[in-house]
Amino acid sequence: MMTSASARIFRNSSSESRFQGEVIAIPNTRSAKKRLRQSLKRRERNLERKRALRIVVKQIKRALAAGDKAKAEELVPQLMKVADKAAKKRAIHPNKAARLKSRLMKRIQALS
Repeated sequence: MMTSASARIFRNSSSESRFQGEVIAIPNTRSAKKRLRQSLKRRERNLERKRALRIVVKQIKRALAAGDKAKAEELVPQLMKVADKAAKKRAIHPNKAARLKSRLMKRIQALS
């Protein structure tokens, strides 16, 4: 990602990005440049929070598929922390975090 003000600024061009190669208009004012820097940093942080949430959810789903209730229960505190943090920082909607936690807890409890 280029950071020079005189060069075009591209969004994250990694393979996981929906915006691959999308060009962002170059801001003219100082405040607009600062807002662009802030939004790019915020976007990276939010993507990292979502990534962490997805990893924990996948680990729990794998444990449930294997029938390993103990492993799934061991990951619950980590799920709660990551989901609540993502919701608090508005990386995901708070209702989505609640829905994820509720559905996974229901599946864990059903595995008796």
